[in-house]
Amino acid sequence: MNKAVKYACALAVAGLISGAAQADTIKVGVIGTMSGPYALFGQNFKAGIEAWVAEHGSKVAGHDVEFIYRDEESPNPAKSKAIAQELLVKDKVQYLAGVYFTPNALAVAPLLEESKTPLVVFNAATSAIVEKSPFIVRTSFTMWQNTVPAAKVAKAKGAKKVAIAVSDYGPGIDAETAFKKTFESDGGAVVEAIRMPLNTTDFSPIMQRIKGSGADTIFTFLPAGPPTLGFMKAYIDNGLKSGGIKLISLGDVLTEPDLPNLGDSSIGLLSTYHYAVSHDSPENKAFLALLAKVGTKLDDVTMTSVAAYDGARVIYKMIEATNGKRDPEKAVAAVKGMKWISPRGPVSIDPTTRHITQNVYLREVAKKDGKLINKELQTFEAQPDWALVK
Repeated sequence: MNKAVKYACALAVAGLISGAAQADTIKVGVIGTMSGPYALFGQNFKAGIEAWVAEHGSKVAGHDVEFIYRDEESPNPAKSKAIAQELLVKDKVQYLAGVYFTPNALAVAPLLEESKTPLVVFNAATSAIVEKSPFIVRTSFTMWQNTVPAAKVAKAKGAKKVAIAVSDYGPGIDAETAFKKTFESDGGAVVEAIRMPLNTTDFSPIMQRIKGSGADTIFTFLPAGPPTLGFMKAYIDNGLKSGGIKLISLGDVLTEPDLPNLGDSSIGLLSTYHYAVSHDSPENKAFLALLAKVGTKLDDVTMTSVAAYDGARVIYKMIEATNGKRDPEKAVAAVKGMKWISPRGPVSIDPTTRHITQNVYLREVAKKDGKLINKELQTFEAQPDWALVK
């Protein structure tokens, strides 16, 4: 951070600290993909927060809570850092939240200690993010957390030779590493590992490369959004599915809003993930009813709505624990070890890593009442971030 930014942040902090006890409003800056090709996921941030507020109100410890939304649009670290600086200095937010992409989260992290600001991550999934500041807490997931069960499922279903295809950035590399380590330790072989640029639109050459590798199974991860639909259509259209090459992915590749575009040819595809809209629990039914109440179409619901809903819970707990004052150490300490029943199932905040611990589910695309869903088949209970398990 340059001197000018440090000075500006320090001034902002000084003003906030002096007035925190008397402040009537606690401001939370939410950085998300509110427009552009990934807009659905930022809009789900907003929907999840609005669902929480509809249920619990907008006042905590005698303070009004105001959420201020800013648009990061795409992987753009410089833009996200500038947005965070503006939220801290101009808007005087006391908490930051959201962030869809890992590079953007890493760009924001250096600002947190100087400004004394906790960040609750609603999506960005590289394990190392929380290590960049003691003020970061995660309510989303990590790649290792969802990938280790995928590797175990692939082996259990008879995969012997796997081709890995992932997006070439932090989460993709995490997913590749986690799958390879787990699958090979169980006696399987990785015969091809392909890292795809984030801007890839033509996946046919990749499918031909996989065909030539001799793989019997593909493991893949791409960030949820337009590329995932292109990859899955290429897998189907290039004859890999009909040719008997199995596929297992992370849930980002098979989000519910994409299933109608894939059609019935997606039936039977497997993924491992921490949330499905079809999750059968009283908490999820109540959550979906809240989303409908705030105007969200249930066909547009994604995993980021749950992370934001639970993230709002964590932020409210921080505000309550500090009585509205700016005390990031006390705020973060208050949520370490926190446990609750989320719409996704039982969750907790690991007191050491500040990652969320949660169930991961094996899901299969199925048709129910004429609609394609991710049907849960198996539960891997209380999964940690395996990258940090010693």
